[in-house]
Amino acid sequence: MKALLLAAGRSKRMAPIKDKNFLDFLGKPLIQHQIEFLMENGMKDIVVVGGKHNLAELRELCAKLSKKIVVVEQKNLEIGMRGAILATKKLVFDEPIFIFSGNDVVDKTAMKSIMKAFKSKSAESYLLAKTVDKYFPGGYLKVDKKNIISAIIEKPAIGKEPSNLVNLVLHVHTNPAKLFKYLEKVKDDKSDQYEEMMTAMIHDGVRMAAVPYSGFWQPIKFPWHVVPVFKYLFAQAKKKIAKSAKIAKNAIINGDVIIDEKAVIFDGAVINGPAYIGPNTIVATNALVRESHVGKNCIIGFSTEVARSHLSNDVWTHTNYIGDSVIGNNVSFGSGTVTGNLRLDEGNIHVDIDGNRIDTQTNKFGLICGDNVRVGINTSMMPGVRIGSDSLVGAGIVIPENIPEGSFVRAKWELKICPNKAKIVVGGREEMRKRLKK
Repeated sequence: MKALLLAAGRSKRMAPIKDKNFLDFLGKPLIQHQIEFLMENGMKDIVVVGGKHNLAELRELCAKLSKKIVVVEQKNLEIGMRGAILATKKLVFDEPIFIFSGNDVVDKTAMKSIMKAFKSKSAESYLLAKTVDKYFPGGYLKVDKKNIISAIIEKPAIGKEPSNLVNLVLHVHTNPAKLFKYLEKVKDDKSDQYEEMMTAMIHDGVRMAAVPYSGFWQPIKFPWHVVPVFKYLFAQAKKKIAKSAKIAKNAIINGDVIIDEKAVIFDGAVINGPAYIGPNTIVATNALVRESHVGKNCIIGFSTEVARSHLSNDVWTHTNYIGDSVIGNNVSFGSGTVTGNLRLDEGNIHVDIDGNRIDTQTNKFGLICGDNVRVGINTSMMPGVRIGSDSLVGAGIVIPENIPEGSFVRAKWELKICPNKAKIVVGGREEMRKRLKK
């Protein structure tokens, strides 16, 4: 069986995070975790589909992992999954193919379930179907009692779902020649072209089976999906504190942690797991890192708190609060700068993406920051704000809206100086201390 790993997406909904395939988790990019997942589950013949924007990086990474991995380019990214699969046509022969999204994270039971179904030979194609207990805006499967699919219904109205089975991108097709024939028939002006192709196949009598799955599943479609994926991958990883790491005697380590090579934890610092501290990273005196991923070469400076956040590499902080945020590479926060992560009314945080207000489905979410950003002292970021890469943000201001890539942000404010008419009482503070002690 040949595995097709789809990684050509341009991550538009993740902006300013450039390519979610190369987001680091525990010292490895996401796409490497996905390739290793396939290998660990018996997939040795792997084709990775990339785009012009990430092809060189994919080829470099795959060459290090295995000489057997082939990387191909999807030239027309506008036709989505259909274009990705068509890009592999010259590499696929009569063998069954396994199609897997590079951005859908699942557990080992997903592979076991779909391979068991494939071996049963009960259908021509098999689609992994997540059982959901609340509405998800995806493709729902209409099935009979034997889980044979009669229709794929994209984003039905709430309450109109044909089942509780949502189509995931873990598919096995046993007849690739027929699959490519149908793919080539679909018109380029259609949306969801791959789903249109499967609908046509079902209409023509091709037997497709839904394979129910109730295990872990987290697609990375939006930035707020990053931390849940970190926590899942962390739970699967071996917990360790590297021998070359230096941890002060009065630093506090609580729960499960991974502290990588040459990391340094200073006096009075607290690490509350699950937490990953990357190579050469420093967690300074009185700093607190909890439920967070901190990449390599970072400085978590004096009295900084990092909570439920994902920091990439080379992030510098000093007396900051970073909560429920996703931070890119080579980012520096001036002293006193904070990320707001909770609305005054404690309602769900919304993020403006391409002019649309997207509900994060959580009431705690902070900053999304691109690469190569510098922020001055005492600046405050409102919840759900995005700062584009290669930007400078000045000191002492509030950022209530998205900042485009390559911006220099300053605020207009006026310093007013006038005579002081109030009398400053000598010894007033001592009197206040006495009253407080009572």
